[in-house]
Amino acid sequence: MDDKDFKELMTTLPSEPGVYKFRDREGKLIYVGKAKNIKKRVSSYFNREQEANKTKVMVKTAATLEFTIVNSEQDALLLENNLIKAFLPRYNVLLKDGKTYPYICIKKENFPRIFMTRKFIKDGSEYFGPYTSMARVNVLLDTIKMLFQLRTCSLSLFAKNIENKKFKVCLEYHIGNCKGPCESLQTEEDYSQSIQQIRNLLKGHLKPVNDFLNDEMKVLSENYEFEKANLIKQKIDLLKNYQSNSTVVNTEINNIDVFAFVEDETTAFVNYMKVVNGSVIQSKTIELHKKIEEEKEDLLQMAMTELREQFNSESDEIIVPFLIPTPSDKIKITVPQIGDKKKLLELSEKNVAYYKMNLALNAPAKTSPAERILKQVKEDFRLKDIPYHIECFDNSNFQGSYPVASMVVFKNAKAAKKDYRHFNIKTVEGPDDFASMEEIVYRRYKRLIEEKQSLPQLVIIDGGKGQLGAALNSIDKLGLRGKMAICGIAKRLEEIYFPEDSLPLYINKKSESLKLVQQIRNEAHRFAITFHRAKRDSGTLQTNLTSIKGIGKTTAEKLLKHFHSIEKIKQASEEEIIIVVGKSMTKKVLAHFN
Repeated sequence: MDDKDFKELMTTLPSEPGVYKFRDREGKLIYVGKAKNIKKRVSSYFNREQEANKTKVMVKTAATLEFTIVNSEQDALLLENNLIKAFLPRYNVLLKDGKTYPYICIKKENFPRIFMTRKFIKDGSEYFGPYTSMARVNVLLDTIKMLFQLRTCSLSLFAKNIENKKFKVCLEYHIGNCKGPCESLQTEEDYSQSIQQIRNLLKGHLKPVNDFLNDEMKVLSENYEFEKANLIKQKIDLLKNYQSNSTVVNTEINNIDVFAFVEDETTAFVNYMKVVNGSVIQSKTIELHKKIEEEKEDLLQMAMTELREQFNSESDEIIVPFLIPTPSDKIKITVPQIGDKKKLLELSEKNVAYYKMNLALNAPAKTSPAERILKQVKEDFRLKDIPYHIECFDNSNFQGSYPVASMVVFKNAKAAKKDYRHFNIKTVEGPDDFASMEEIVYRRYKRLIEEKQSLPQLVIIDGGKGQLGAALNSIDKLGLRGKMAICGIAKRLEEIYFPEDSLPLYINKKSESLKLVQQIRNEAHRFAITFHRAKRDSGTLQTNLTSIKGIGKTTAEKLLKHFHSIEKIKQASEEEIIIVVGKSMTKKVLAHFN
């Protein structure tokens, strides 16, 4: 487009808010822009004396210009956003966001189901999200499952079907995960109350959920149903634990959006955080790939519109690092300088920094699966070094009898079975798992020190804080604190405990690092149980044989070593037994069993 075309064009342009569109000679849309005043904005492309190169190229490529007048700048912003997503103009900013993010769906049906989905279907169902982390989705779904008893089946629970007794309760009912609405064992009203509290939980409103559970516990206590009341109390504790794991800044900061912005020559990064009741309940970072020179205010405004639309945000306050036009008169734009809102902005900026750092770290590189998994363990467990050498301890006893322990070794994420070790407990009497753990850890690493062998990068103790504390006693006695990382893993919730940290770490259940640690823990448990059973069986069998008059421990061991079991001794012929222990002993054995 030359100057003559421009002069003719200027007479037709309105001084109104709207959207303008540049097209090339073939009529293809190459650029879309929004403006508070279309005439002023378009004239800026031709009046600038030192226009940037990319913009000059775009203007020369353009053959025609179209515009659409709208009522407000906000309408222009939304229209621009929709046109860019629909036509992907060559010179517009590219929002890099190719992922399909998960939602949590409350299905529109009788006795609604709740599940994760990546498909947003407009069927009247409620969708919460999108969530940028499957770990966050899993934590929410697990919390919901533990707090409320909901159905997971896909039965058509219409009133008529239930009245006609078409369905029977399943295993979920018998194990206490469902109240059996399919057989009218739960009313729709009672089920709906749970659904309402789940809505509150997913929106970040935890106080109503807490009040609901407290009221339920109070009613049960007044009716002397103390066991059920105690179950509700456990749920309240679970809710408190869930809340404590959320990032809480100030509970008086309610329903605001926070945006951080960082850019370089080719890309801009924008992080979004949704804050409800002082807790960050959703967060997402997107990239904007620049095609021509754009002002940072325009880039942030574009990203803000996109993200607020994605997350269905209705926040009436937006925190940003620099002033931008407000999308609506009802929305307040804040650039904080001090206080909790400034801390929120700094937290959002930290998210952008980590996002950029992870992009650099995750640049394509040839790494083996083992290397990748171990790097993930290092990251998830916050270790100083990659744990190429991992050792795991477990102990086993039967009511204090035959106490044994095991240690398994994994090197480069694979079992090093030649390095496995069994331990007979020597200094502990009775069923004292803590003392047993302290003994075996001390013996293991005292020997490594004496033999000047290398220490592992990570030591795993099968058990919670108590077992970990016992192991640490030995680590401290040997002066090894800080020379190798140590943690405990509790079986029930897969909680990871670290020294001097009262709160456990929860790793994403689908993470490769947790799967490796679970594999190591299970192998240590298997190895300990196998050794314990062998020792217990041997002890029991020897006791049965030594109870025979005239048969001592040595003779019993010979028989067991040859025949392996009492049953096989009973089935053996006289000649076979004579070969092992002689005629005299054989007569005593046969007399006892016959």
